[in-house]
Amino acid sequence: MNNMVLIAGLATAITLGGLSAVEAGNNKGGKHHGGMQMRHSFEDLDADGDGKITPEEMAGHMQARFDGADSDGDGALSRDELVARMMERRAERMGNYADHMIERHDANGDGKLSMDEMRADRQGKMFKRVDADGDGAISAEEFAKMREMRGKHHGMKQGGKASE
Repeated sequence: MNNMVLIAGLATAITLGGLSAVEAGNNKGGKHHGGMQMRHSFEDLDADGDGKITPEEMAGHMQARFDGADSDGDGALSRDELVARMMERRAERMGNYADHMIERHDANGDGKLSMDEMRADRQGKMFKRVDADGDGAISAEEFAKMREMRGKHHGMKQGGKASE
């Protein structure tokens, strides 16, 4: 019974989190860049603060997440409710990534990114990487290779489809 509660809770967490193989990406250095990662701290799940997570605490946490997504309160998640929850999560991830970009590139500290700030640390580096023969120009072949490598990096098949 306890295993069933944990399995059901995990399945609910995955569903409500909007995590999918299509969105799975790299999670470098603990930073979140749109990829799959655990979203709950130990403290979030240890409701009574005793230093242990019980099946009951896990079930309670999952129930609260489920209830939060069940906007009409009917005890079931419709397609629209699932999509709405997934969009909320995506917006949170995008906001976090935007914050990360500003934190990393905002040289003058104004909370905004100018074109110069966005180019500053990348200017030339990316071009040089793609310009494999070093002739100062990117050929169609070099461009195609860059797209292929980018697709592999993002788990995509040729043609932009997600790999299975």
